[in-house]
Amino acid sequence: MTTPSQPAHPVPATYGGYLRLDDLLACQAPATEQHDEMLFVIIHQVYELWFKQILHEAALLQVRLEEGGSAGALATARRIAKILKTIVGQLDVLETMTPRQFASFRPELGSASGFQSNQFRVIEAVLGRRDFAGHEDEPQLAAALHRRSVFDSLLRYLAKTGYQVPAEFMDRDPSAAWHADMTIQALLVDVYQDDTAPPAEVCEALVDIDEGIQEWRYRHVKMVERIIGTKIGTGGSAGAQYLRSTLFRPAFPDLWEIRSRV
Repeated sequence: MTTPSQPAHPVPATYGGYLRLDDLLACQAPATEQHDEMLFVIIHQVYELWFKQILHEAALLQVRLEEGGSAGALATARRIAKILKTIVGQLDVLETMTPRQFASFRPELGSASGFQSNQFRVIEAVLGRRDFAGHEDEPQLAAALHRRSVFDSLLRYLAKTGYQVPAEFMDRDPSAAWHADMTIQALLVDVYQDDTAPPAEVCEALVDIDEGIQEWRYRHVKMVERIIGTKIGTGGSAGAQYLRSTLFRPAFPDLWEIRSRV
């Protein structure tokens, strides 16, 4: 039990202690002595840290949307979009690795593959994706699949800010996949009638997030093609061929469909 003068979690007195640098810097354990494997390990660990932060921000974004907080939702959505720009930029560093450099340690990766990133699947689920056959038993993903998506939260935000969102959309099963809907698109067209008002700005910030995810997918495809060409991906995946199939799948299709109507 603590006294009022004793914080429950004392802040470590040093930079290294606060950041737990001893633990963090001990997490890199390349499987070979090849120089370039360290870059590969660190890049992917940093991605997972950014994915964790995106999920942290997305949870706050949904709270702020559902509370009708325009300024807070806008700030949080813009932060997520900036993080996505950062992780896309990190591919420039990974692309300094040549095909031969990657091949020098690739056999030691075994079945490990970026396709196994549970956090990225959870991000996709939070944004609305629902087709994850074979992965539904992962607790974090399973929880996300049964919660409202960011777009569901946007509909609640619009209702809070005075728009008439039909009850059938407010009460829908969040575990069901969302399909673009003309009624919602008509509502969004109304939102965009004043494109300087907070609701339209919030919608545009979500488009920035959606575009950021799509940009990440595209750059990921080109990075894989650049390093392994058309080879089968690590862990037996279809490599670049599979990645290409994921392109141009918007998280918020209605926000894209209305572009030609506003």
